[in-house]
Amino acid sequence: MKILNVISSTNPANGGPIEAILQIAPLLIEAGHTSEIISFDLPDDAWLANYPLKVHGIGPSQTSYAYCPRFLPWLRQNAKNYDRIIVHGLWQYCGFGTWLALRDRKSNPELPPYYVYPHGMLDPWFKKTYPLKHLKKLLYWLPIEYWVLKDAAATFFTCEAEKELARQSFAIYKCNEVVVNLGTAKPPVDRHQQQQAFFDQFPHLKETRILLFLGRIHVKKGCDLLIEAFAQIANQDPNLQLVFAGPDQTNWQATLEDRAQDLGISSRITWTGMLLGDSKWGALHAAEALVLPSHQENFGFVVAEALACGTPVLISNKVNIWQEIESDRAGIVANDDLAGTVSLLQQWLALSPEQREEMGQRAGSCFLDRFEAHQAAANLIQALNKN
Repeated sequence: MKILNVISSTNPANGGPIEAILQIAPLLIEAGHTSEIISFDLPDDAWLANYPLKVHGIGPSQTSYAYCPRFLPWLRQNAKNYDRIIVHGLWQYCGFGTWLALRDRKSNPELPPYYVYPHGMLDPWFKKTYPLKHLKKLLYWLPIEYWVLKDAAATFFTCEAEKELARQSFAIYKCNEVVVNLGTAKPPVDRHQQQQAFFDQFPHLKETRILLFLGRIHVKKGCDLLIEAFAQIANQDPNLQLVFAGPDQTNWQATLEDRAQDLGISSRITWTGMLLGDSKWGALHAAEALVLPSHQENFGFVVAEALACGTPVLISNKVNIWQEIESDRAGIVANDDLAGTVSLLQQWLALSPEQREEMGQRAGSCFLDRFEAHQAAANLIQALNKN
């Protein structure tokens, strides 16, 4: 099959949808398929240099809706060159433009089917947390997004929890629901080299006990809860260090740093910015545990990456794969509030070194059994062939 992925931006700092493409596409290619991307990036955007996939950058886009005037003519001209087209995400023009170009497939069989990954964007958390934005989405829903999903050959959900939650956001809702698990690749094999790359950048962390947050510094990730919770347990071991590794896309970090200062724990927190390559894998290997107290997390690639490193995960029950983690005893799960986040850290500290090591072993097994990328790629190919 020749597959075209449609996404508004390929910038890896955005995480989520683009990470899903980058993890699975190489395995599709390995299996004999072709996987390309069309995005609304500019062809000379810095992150496109040496990009691992062929990208048709036809930007720029305009407005927060990411309207790209070149997209619809391009897709109408080129759609017949592909066997399957996959839209990643909702609430932007990439989905609506795809629907406009391909909605007449029944009368024009040369057009390929299209599929939609919502990537958690139908989660009712957004409805509850941003009610004014939800009112705006209501204006888009019936005229646009409802039809984008209804006319798709299938809507792909990354786990059962996402599928169930998606049904709760809008009263009028219809689509062909298919669960296609996501996954991530095994980390590079040289664990020592990766740890050394991380410690070369942050040598003061080498002899400490690291609790790692890895991801965007964003309100939905519960970063504020983690700081408050860490302040309550930090005195249990002066060797504990909290590491925040990720881009600050909403300019929230300064506020969080001020709060850490007020709580007297600023010297116990390291802010690394976004980590890539060996430094990222090194952080995951160096950490005792990954901590992610998110209020909403559709899949959580970083959770799967931590498991791949044999690093236990301390997560909220709003990370949609929490049931799998809990079932395999590959981490600890609690509510996405302060009491829950404190409980995550206290339960971890109460474990013996032997118990922590056993949980790490179960984390590695959980990854291989559920979240290894080859399985995810096989699931996707099967779904594309059946729907």
